[in-house]
Amino acid sequence: MDNRREVREFLASRRAKITPQQAGLPAYGGHRRVPGLRREEVAMLAGVSAEYYARLERGNLGGVSESVLESLARALQLDEAEHAHLFDLARTANATPRARRRRAQQQIRPGIQHLLDSMTDTAAYVRNGRLDIVASNRLGRALYSPVFDDPVRPVNLALFRFLSPRARDFYPDWEESAHTTVALLRTEAGRDPYDRPLTDLIGELATRSEDFRTRWAAHNVRLHHTGVKNFHHPVVGDLTLPFEAMPLPADPGLTLTAFSAEPGTPAHDALSLLAAWAATSDRTRPARPEDQARTSDG
Repeated sequence: MDNRREVREFLASRRAKITPQQAGLPAYGGHRRVPGLRREEVAMLAGVSAEYYARLERGNLGGVSESVLESLARALQLDEAEHAHLFDLARTANATPRARRRRAQQQIRPGIQHLLDSMTDTAAYVRNGRLDIVASNRLGRALYSPVFDDPVRPVNLALFRFLSPRARDFYPDWEESAHTTVALLRTEAGRDPYDRPLTDLIGELATRSEDFRTRWAAHNVRLHHTGVKNFHHPVVGDLTLPFEAMPLPADPGLTLTAFSAEPGTPAHDALSLLAAWAATSDRTRPARPEDQARTSDG
């Protein structure tokens, strides 16, 4: 990733989202040439000179203090994810440039797999920042069976969502889920801009999907800890499931996502049916080697 370009486009896109009224500035008559705040208005709100802010928006965050970054975040009304992204961009700008690298293949600790397998009433998987599913339990594989059945390896939620013809049927709220997927990848790119497999993934998606390119250009970022997700499953039909996404502190970069449902609800009944189907499928499916991730997987 080109850090200066990322900084320039991120700051400009956040500035464009805020109206003078939202910023508490007087709204004078006349036509404004920009959709949001002017640079000098952001500078005033952040307590810096217009020239200094212009330098920042040209992509130069080198040497910028945390206090200035905090002032800038307040002026642009950044949310938690945007605030973290700004600091990630500044950290990269002030770090010694590094060559893009391929990480060694990640190994899931036996304890994590045991934890997943013990969650018999919960569909769960572990993913990395590139949205590769690196481990799952039986119910998790069953819930995401259209993704696991896709021939692309490693199993990657972003590749499936944007490149598989089955994705729009599997995700009834495809538009919203597509926005979230791109925002998660943009967040990860800011956090780890030297991850070569991530860069390769983004390049492949941008080359093959106009939907992805459009969303990527918006520079939106997101933290995804909890929520509700809708599915249209080929076996059990429509499912609405709450989820929790929990980073694994002992395994940096990995997140455990778990879907569950309240007993007595249609969603719980559907999960129970899905678990029975998964058990039957596992008994009748021919044995096959474990899915192998790309050697670049991390």
